[in-house]
Amino acid sequence: MQRFTVTLVWVCFTLAMFPAQAEELAMTSIRTLAASCAACHGPNGNSLGGTPTLAALNQQYFIQRMQGFKDGSVSATVMHHHAKGLTTEEITALAAFFAQQPRQTPQPLPHQSFLGAQ
Repeated sequence: MQRFTVTLVWVCFTLAMFPAQAEELAMTSIRTLAASCAACHGPNGNSLGGTPTLAALNQQYFIQRMQGFKDGSVSATVMHHHAKGLTTEEITALAAFFAQQPRQTPQPLPHQSFLGAQ
């Protein structure tokens, strides 16, 4: 009986760990996916200019835009290529990720400050 109890406790403990690991794995893959957006939209969606900031963006708006890029109803230069490679679940997860990121005001680069002081 004691062996059964120990085994049961071990199984319950092990099963309880899987949701946490699955959630951590999902966040890691979303961060990896979001990192590909950083090339144009800045770290954590905070654009340095020239492209829209994604940080703190409304989730529903993000999803609608991405679906529009994906189905071609929203015109874009390169976003339709990116959106077509994403599943609906990935778009939804990215929307949630970027909505949670704090919006930051971009700081001028040192050469921009110098040029602005002239």
